[in-house]
Amino acid sequence: MTSSTTTIPYDDIAVVPTFTVTSTDVADGEQLPTPQVSGIFGAGGSDTSPQLSWSGFPEGTKSFAITVYDPQAPTGAGFWHWAVVDIPASTTSLPTGAGDDEGSGLPSGAFQLKNDASLARFLGAAPPAGHGKHNYYIGVHALDVETLGIDAGATPAFLGFNMSGHTLARAVITPWWEA
Repeated sequence: MTSSTTTIPYDDIAVVPTFTVTSTDVADGEQLPTPQVSGIFGAGGSDTSPQLSWSGFPEGTKSFAITVYDPQAPTGAGFWHWAVVDIPASTTSLPTGAGDDEGSGLPSGAFQLKNDASLARFLGAAPPAGHGKHNYYIGVHALDVETLGIDAGATPAFLGFNMSGHTLARAVITPWWEA
């Protein structure tokens, strides 16, 4: 359930030091549990964002962002499942289900961007049947600014662009799912 190595696709943005992210719901290198699988896209789950906790991030961290990305999605650009921006540096965990339609488990000031299905919420795994194993990169990004200054209309790709010059360190766990 922990990872201390930075892996693709984030190395394409910036290679940075790592810290630790853990989860009581998902495990690095393990199959996603059913709640983290998509119900919206009919894969049998409930689109429940996983519990996440992080520690060991660098001094000088002023905020965090969280992203969930599937680079194997057959789109030519992967698929962003979740993006949360402007998480205060005093926050070091999110509860299970924080990424619901209202972002009810997010701290004050943090907000969700629309994912690649145009939903401002967590969207679980739903790769096409027979497409093989997909890896879901859950990244917690330690940033050197309190806010990235982007609005809720920004895309996760634009978030990545804006994080590139402000990321101090990154923690990643990578569960998988196969339909």
